[in-house]
Amino acid sequence: MKVKALMDTKFIKVYPEDTVEVVSKIMHNRKKFSTPIIDRTDKLVGWVNSIDLLVVDDKKILIKDVMHKLDTIIVLNKEEPAKNAVLKIVKHKVVSIPVLADDGTLVGLVRNCDITKTLAKMYDIPVYNIFKSLNAELKGISWDELMDSAAIVTKQITGERITGKEYESRIKESTFGQAIWACGGLEKFFTGLIKIGEIAVARKVSHKVSVRK
Repeated sequence: MKVKALMDTKFIKVYPEDTVEVVSKIMHNRKKFSTPIIDRTDKLVGWVNSIDLLVVDDKKILIKDVMHKLDTIIVLNKEEPAKNAVLKIVKHKVVSIPVLADDGTLVGLVRNCDITKTLAKMYDIPVYNIFKSLNAELKGISWDELMDSAAIVTKQITGERITGKEYESRIKESTFGQAIWACGGLEKFFTGLIKIGEIAVARKVSHKVSVRK
């Protein structure tokens, strides 16, 4: 996933020649606590936070005189990995980050709420769909063989004896988020998937060898 999949393309357009008074009203009406400043070609030139405007006595001065300059702004490129947005927001403790195209044109904003919404959607992905994707990658392995392998891994990890059909029934009712919690974390969940795939392949190879004999 790239930054452009996270960004919000509906942002306020504020220009350097706008007054602090005008910008304050726009931000208040749109309920925004920060906004990018762009030129007439949509190139990012600055950034301003609502708190910056509160301390300005003369509301008639231009926003370019109080904005944060481009070289001081944390930015993202739309083609960067999405993880960079998360890392920068955490590291710099900012609420939102402007997203640029290669030519410096502002194309969107990534807000911490956008990241939270995206993660929430990922947590709602059915586990059944994840296993279907895994099955598609394991060429020559049938769905039943994959479920039987999952049942074997379940017994190895928990000691519980279940059938492949019972495992299939469980994942039809589970989401990605639930599975992560049940497994004890993201790393353990994917480690389990890898192990299931390895066992499925090993059983397939073993079966072919025994048939040849």
